[in-house]
Order: sequence, then structure tokens, then C-alpha cells
Amino acid sequence: MQKKSKKHLRIAQMHWGFPPIIGGVETHLCILLPTFVEMGHTVSLLTGSVQGEPQEVNYKGVHVQRTPIMDLNWLFKRGLIGIEQEVTDVFTTFINKHKPDIIHVHNMHYFSKAHAQILERLTLKKGIPLFLTAHNVWDDMLFFELTTEIKWTHIIAVSHFIEKELIGIGCNQRNITTVHHGVDEKIFHPAINPNKIFKKYPQLQGKQIFFHPARMGWAKGCDVSIKALRLVKARVPNAMLILAGTKNIIDWGLSQQKDIAYMVHLIEKLKVRDNVLLDFYSLEDMPQMYAASDVCIYPSNAFEPFGLTMLEAMACAKPMIVTKMGGMPEIIQDGINGYVVPPKDYEQLASRIVQLFGDAELRARLGRVGRNMVETSYTRQVVTKGTLDLYKKYT
Repeated sequence: MQKKSKKHLRIAQMHWGFPPIIGGVETHLCILLPTFVEMGHTVSLLTGSVQGEPQEVNYKGVHVQRTPIMDLNWLFKRGLIGIEQEVTDVFTTFINKHKPDIIHVHNMHYFSKAHAQILERLTLKKGIPLFLTAHNVWDDMLFFELTTEIKWTHIIAVSHFIEKELIGIGCNQRNITTVHHGVDEKIFHPAINPNKIFKKYPQLQGKQIFFHPARMGWAKGCDVSIKALRLVKARVPNAMLILAGTKNIIDWGLSQQKDIAYMVHLIEKLKVRDNVLLDFYSLEDMPQMYAASDVCIYPSNAFEPFGLTMLEAMACAKPMIVTKMGGMPEIIQDGINGYVVPPKDYEQLASRIVQLFGDAELRARLGRVGRNMVETSYTRQVVTKGTLDLYKKYT
């Protein structure tokens, strides 16, 4: 039964990571949660521990609490056997302390059955609505069980692609709503001065730059970007590819270092080392990285659920090239605000990059349309309001 809505909500959120852990979900939370606070709501977040970070901190008005039992990197090494009592104790203490009207978890339909089942039991006992945002889908039994058997009050999908996948495994379509991500259009905008980045990386001065802002990995299509670079370089000798290295990420399965080693080897093998900038960029660096770039790319090899970097590039009025994978074609429209190329087709990717390098007016037109789309449909206020509207149906 739906309840009468409250104006002021106590909103508890849970996710496995938060900055300095970097990733799409973590960036989304940095946008969503402080905007809830600005709108007059009380917000708390339970997240994973990070070495050197305090157990509790205030982030832009959000009370952030860290605990090892939400740290996936630690849990993967420890194993999940015998974790139930500790999870119960931490969740119970967190809920009793913050007395939330809503509990909203992110990607808790995977990784640990104990976490999801214990949270389900506690929220049912206390009568607290339990929301899930599905940022990803997986093709295995754990995903199937936790998505369909946990009594989620409502599921938010980050793209119509994710929504369709959830319906496909038997989730009730009436219980799922797609709410696309948003971006802070005042932080990411076309008038950013890139001089700070050119000073930090003088090798970028005077170059034609294409930026792959997703973290380094095979699934993100970094190998496709590197292969494309060799072809682009033959046509545009001063081309530079910027790749985003990794520092603090959730690496369930510990595969990240293998991916990085492969990419570095590929760069050396194709003799493009002088045309690649590879470094770790903080969230604060990212707007300047977009500003320094002519073109942005995200040639994912996997079914990308959404791709927040698309919105960041669009907000900075940069044309974006993506692959026809997952939720990305919902945002990037071929020839309108960027281009869509087939997955793993490094030749077509290279062709589009060269085309954009050679046509400043085309880059400006695509970028201008992208910026207008962000201002209309993908601001942080839009995504926060869409989420709040769902909360209010159950509070």
C-alpha cells in the first residue's frame, strides 16, 4: 500500500563504494545525494571502508559512514561465509541511528546474497520502503535470484536497456522505472579553461586530442581506442589519445591489473606510446580534461548500462562517439550529438575521429546539440526530482 507523502524525508542510501573510490555509480551518488540535501532532505550513506579515510565524514551535507562489510575488495579476499551476524549488526545500527523513511541501495542485487537478504528482512520488519537502483545486469544465477526474489519496493533502472533486461528475467514492469543519470551542468560546461591541464601535461599542447574518459579496462573498449589510434595517427600525426588510468576502484574479481597490463603492452606493440597520455585523473580534474579535448569516445565492448561520461562530454559541448551497446544509444544519436559505431570496429571509430578532427564546424554543431540536451533532460535537478517523485509514492 502506498503511503501519504512527506515533504521532508530521511533518506538512507547504501552502496559498496564512494570517493575516493571512483566509478560511474560513485560519481552518480556525488551528484544525487547533495542535491537531495539542497532540496531539504536528510541524507545518510553506508559505504565501504577505504584505507586512510575516516570512518565517518560529512560530504556536502551527507552523513557518510564507512564499514569493512561494505568494502567489496575486502569481502572478495575475505569470502562471504559467516558474514551474516556482522552484516546484521552494522545494518541494524545504521538504520536505528538514522531512522530513515526510505532505504535506497545501489547494485545490491549482486555480489552478496547475505547483504540483500538481511536488508530485506530488516526493512520488512520495520516497514521501510526498500528501493534498488540497478546500474548493471549480470548473466548468472546470483543476479537472477537477488533481482527477482528480494522484495524490492521499487526498482530504478538507469536506462531503458536495463529496464528491458529486468523485465526479461521476470521482474514486474510496473515495479520498474527508468531514471537516466544527470550531470552538474554548472561544473561541466563549454566555457571551461583547459590551461591547467596543458600546464600539467605540456605534451598535449598543440595536439588534436581524443579522450576516452572511462576507466582503463577491456570491457570499456580501451583496446579498441588504442587500435583506432594507430589509424588516426597515420592521418593526423599530432593526434593524442588520453586514457584514464585507475587508482581507487571496486575491483571484484581482481581483474583490473590484468586489463591494464594488456593495454600497456598493446600501446608498446603498436608503437603509439608517444601519442598516448595515461594517468589517473581526480573528479576535480575531469571538467578540464574534457575542455582540453576535441572529441570524446566510449567504444565499449560490453553492454554498457548507461555511461555517465556521455553526459559529462555533452555538458562540455564535446561530440561523443560510442558503440551500439547497452544504454548508450539512448543518449547519443548518430549524426545529432555524436556518432554510434559498431562494437570492436576500430576502423570506423578511427574514421569518425579523423572526420571530426578535420571539421571544427561539425564538432561545434554536435557539441551544441549535446549541451542543449543536457540542459533540457539530464541535469542533476532532473534526476533528483525523478527519484524523489518515486519515493513520494511510498512515503
